[in-house]
Amino acid sequence: MSPTVYIIRHGQGEHNVNDSHHLRDPLLTETGKAQCKELQEEFPFLQDVDVVLASPLRRTIQTAAYVFAPELEARQLPIVLVPNAQEISYLTCDLGYEATITKSEAPNLIAEAAPSYDLANLDMTLVDESWNSKKGIYAPTLRAVRERAAAMRNWIYNRPEKHIALVTHGAFLHYFTEDWTGYEKARGTGYRNCEYRQLEFTEDSNAEESNLRECGSLLEKQDRPVGLDSHVIHEIEEVEKASV
Repeated sequence: MSPTVYIIRHGQGEHNVNDSHHLRDPLLTETGKAQCKELQEEFPFLQDVDVVLASPLRRTIQTAAYVFAPELEARQLPIVLVPNAQEISYLTCDLGYEATITKSEAPNLIAEAAPSYDLANLDMTLVDESWNSKKGIYAPTLRAVRERAAAMRNWIYNRPEKHIALVTHGAFLHYFTEDWTGYEKARGTGYRNCEYRQLEFTEDSNAEESNLRECGSLLEKQDRPVGLDSHVIHEIEEVEKASV
């Protein structure tokens, strides 16, 4: 049976304030950390999650650690850093640091939120020297983003866990889910900071080609405001321009 997937957009990052997308791989703000704590208290599936997947960008690593801190410490859940879940553009805020830096910083970011977590459970093997290159499958082109989103879906479909959390980014989530609900070009992503949605794989999904549909969420669709982060528009527009 294919897994249930809980997708989570990261908490407020420093780049979400005043459209500061010039900041490289920004950290969460204090507001962002508070949003993670709020989600931790409201997320009804916290104890169901078997593994936490996260984009290797710093704000997503922090969000994963702060949201799942109780389960990381109590059950020592594995965390896997997945470059395919990184944001879509080559804006500076979406440019991760070199693999050596990312791998050296990630344990500290997690320990800040979950100090008794055994970092032996942190899997960074997918973070290689090309992960922040913005080339190949990581290129900010429509073809590459769609290919990467499809690869991410298939990889999750084939994992053995039954309940998987994925902490990623507002623009990438629309391509990953193939769902643009709530998105308006004049406003930004349809995902709020620290919003989650519950997904299941469609019946026709298989190991080579899989698709997702929503089966539960924090908010009913009709109650969702569109996003307020205009930097996401820059990210999507960069991909569109690069694809011309």
